[in-house]
Parts: sequence; structure tokens; C-alpha cells
Amino acid sequence: MSATTRSASAAAARRGELAAFLRLRRERITPQDVGLPGGPRRRTPGLRREEVAERAGVGVAWYTWLEQGRAINPSVQVLDAIAGALLLGPAEREHLRRLADVPGAAGSAESPAAEIPVPPGAKALHTILDSLNPLPAGLVGARYDVLAFNDAYAALDPRMVLLPPPERNVLWRLFTAERESQPLVDWEREVSFMVGHLRAEFGRRLQDPQWQAYIRRLSAASPLFAEMWARHDVLAPATHRKAFRTVDGREVTITATGFTPAEAPGTKLWIYTPDGPDAERVLGELLARYRRLGAAGLVAAGAPGRPGG
Repeated sequence: MSATTRSASAAAARRGELAAFLRLRRERITPQDVGLPGGPRRRTPGLRREEVAERAGVGVAWYTWLEQGRAINPSVQVLDAIAGALLLGPAEREHLRRLADVPGAAGSAESPAAEIPVPPGAKALHTILDSLNPLPAGLVGARYDVLAFNDAYAALDPRMVLLPPPERNVLWRLFTAERESQPLVDWEREVSFMVGHLRAEFGRRLQDPQWQAYIRRLSAASPLFAEMWARHDVLAPATHRKAFRTVDGREVTITATGFTPAEAPGTKLWIYTPDGPDAERVLGELLARYRRLGAAGLVAAGAPGRPGG
């Protein structure tokens, strides 16, 4: 395949992503959201194309071509007007600019090299992770590959640690593992957050074959992931609270805070801080049991009162 053909294919794929994103964002807005009358005879879910065009101050035909994936080049000002018409949030606005390939859009250039994390065996990284105990902490890639972690992280989710390193992927496990082994209490809320973040990261790497293969494999393995992926929801990573179900049957609530290492912009160092003294006590007890029993022993022991507990 020639460079010209590859470039044309990449542009067509990007325009297809843009068209789907615009259509789905338009369909999720009700007329009432923007002060328009609903009416009983509306057959279009959400807003009509002409309503979006009018709100954005652009031509209906032009907006229709954009939503059909035609080769047109909107300006930053026009994209911002469309973003306002569609009530897009900051992460969605950035994603829109990236898909439209406007000059200067953050992360618009695809750079596989940015995927390379800090080497998991690097002494400095492990020193940082170890110093954070008893706070669970792990280095996670943009595709949610778990690249490195400390003992407290392993104690909170020992089943992840038992997987071979190439298979330690948070989303793959959450969408394919048996329900009883799932570590998240509010599963749907958390995976929606992660899929939205994954979609934003994918927008930076539309032509990366490894990313394309990952999305295909996970979509084939999980119809639910495929359904959520097709929504084109976009979210930015943010500090948030979430609850884990531990291997011994307890629930522990933490606050997850992500930091981007300067040496590896495609990764996040996630640190979990306990949400109160009870959570702090549970994390401390889990860490002590993990160091005594190991990951396999912790899983085998299970909850108190179970066989082996």
C-alpha cells in the first residue's frame, strides 16, 4: 500500500469516526435541553440536523455533509460553534477537534512511541510504588494494561496479579471475567468511565494497528463492550471515588487519583487513598494478609467462613 493510499484510508477512517460521534451526540439531546418544543410528531431521536445547524450558525447542507463523513475542513471557530450546539463537555470538545484534524488539536498527531511506558523493572519506579504502601498504587497504560504495581495494589486485586503479565488488562478482565470474581461494586458506572476514557485515547491513535486489534478482540469477546463502544462516549480521566469488593467479602471505598509520569505520557500512575478510617483499616489488613499468604493464598483463603478461609 502506497503512502498516498494509507493517508487517504486514515483520513476516511477519521471522518467516519467524526460522523458517528456527531450523530450520536445529536441524538442524545432532547429539544427541551436546548429550549425547543418537543411535539408529538417528531420522528428523529434528539435534535434534527437543521436544528443543530441553526444553533451553530452553519448551513444545513454543510452540517449534513460533515455528519455524513464527507471530505470537508471545518475551522476551529465552526467546530466550537457545533460543540456549543451539541452541549459538548471539555473532553468531548477536544475529541471533536482531534477527529476533525484541525491544526493544533491536542494529541492530534498519532505517536506510537508515546505508548512506551517507563520500564516496569526500573528501580526508580518500584521505589516510588513501594514507598506508597499501604496505599494501593499501579502504573496503567492508555489501554488499561497494568504495567507495574505495589503490594497494596496486589492485595486489593490479587486475581489480577495472578494473570501472566501480558494478560493484565483491567478492561479485558472486567468485561470477560466471571461475575463472582469482579472487584468493582458499582461495575457499570466504573466501566462506563473507563470505556469513555478509552474512546478519547483511541481518538489519538485511530491508525495504530495494535489499538485496532485490541478493540476488535475485546468487542468480539464481550458484546456488552461492543455496545458501549458503539455509543462513542468520551470522558477525561479524573479523580473519583469507587468501591472495591475484596477477596474476603468486604467492601472498601477509595479515592482514585491519577498522575501522568513525564517520562511516559501514555500512562497513568493511579494512587488509591482510603475513604475514612474503616477503609484504611481494611487496606492495612489486606496488605498484611497478602504479605503473609501471597496472591494465590489470599484468593484461596477467600472470605471468613468459606472453605479455606
